[in-house]
Amino acid sequence: MEGAAVVEAGRVAGTDDDPRAAELRRAVARLRRDLAAHPAELPDRAIADDELAALDAMARTGAPELHRLRRSLLLIAGALGSVSALAPALTCVRAAIDQFSHVPQPGPGRD
Repeated sequence: MEGAAVVEAGRVAGTDDDPRAAELRRAVARLRRDLAAHPAELPDRAIADDELAALDAMARTGAPELHRLRRSLLLIAGALGSVSALAPALTCVRAAIDQFSHVPQPGPGRD
């Protein structure tokens, strides 16, 4: 029963309401792990870390603004440069952000 209370608490806080936000948080967590494990010194690593934290915070709020998500993605991509080891995780973040640009269209009878 304790597990059910934890799940319900997450719903109340708004963290599980939007599957796109949950996907964004997973993608951000993966990129953060990959970046932390990357041995090379990246001059703009702090910028990437700050923007990843900002993305996570936006995803937690529930309704992030698409232009702010894309701005963060651009800053992260610029900070990471062309580090091929981080490309798959960065691609997942981009795909998660792209999900926010697909707004469901109201169907017949739905106003």
